[in-house]
Amino acid sequence: MAFIKQPIVTIIGGVFLVSALLSPALAADNAAIAEGRLLFAQSCKVCHQDDAIGKPGFAPSLTNKEFLSISSDEFLESTIRDGRIGTGMPPFSYLGQAKVQAITAYLRSFAVLPDRSVEIDGQPDAHGDPRLGKQWFDYICSTCHGIKGDGYAAGGTGTAIGKSGFLNKVSDGYIRTTIKEGRSNTRMLGFQGADGLANLTNEEIDDIIVYLRSLPAS
Repeated sequence: MAFIKQPIVTIIGGVFLVSALLSPALAADNAAIAEGRLLFAQSCKVCHQDDAIGKPGFAPSLTNKEFLSISSDEFLESTIRDGRIGTGMPPFSYLGQAKVQAITAYLRSFAVLPDRSVEIDGQPDAHGDPRLGKQWFDYICSTCHGIKGDGYAAGGTGTAIGKSGFLNKVSDGYIRTTIKEGRSNTRMLGFQGADGLANLTNEEIDDIIVYLRSLPAS
């Protein structure tokens, strides 16, 4: 009797995919994504909403294409594991490494741009004048992120970029690229180039980064 291969139905990022046969590696990846989807629904969805699209002033989008493009797996996993002290993001270390990695795999399934995290994190450290950076931050960034970078806790629509839970996990290249390019479909627009909200120079952006790094740990 002939053996007939049955189609295998998988769910990636909420999209049904059908394949006749999966390689062991792809099957493992799809299994991790499926598990991550369930774990996300149990632990993360209440704040980050369906498909991790976020909610302005409450929780950021985790499936934004620019965010996923510049965020390393290490950054995503450590943020899930450790949370963000001083914000509404609690630690999920009790899930264990495998489940945290599964959630990361689920988030990665939404990626539509190449992963640039190695390139971004490899950029040189910022050097500048924190006094000038404070002026730019107060004038531009504080309107969304709060005067001290406290984010939502200060009533802003932006995240808490002045907290150690963020600053200790991101590279200067990550901050620099976010300021320059912004995030599509969010309130974080770019601040460099003709289409930017403000055409900041590379030096002015580095001043802002150095100022953020000078904030007291909290």
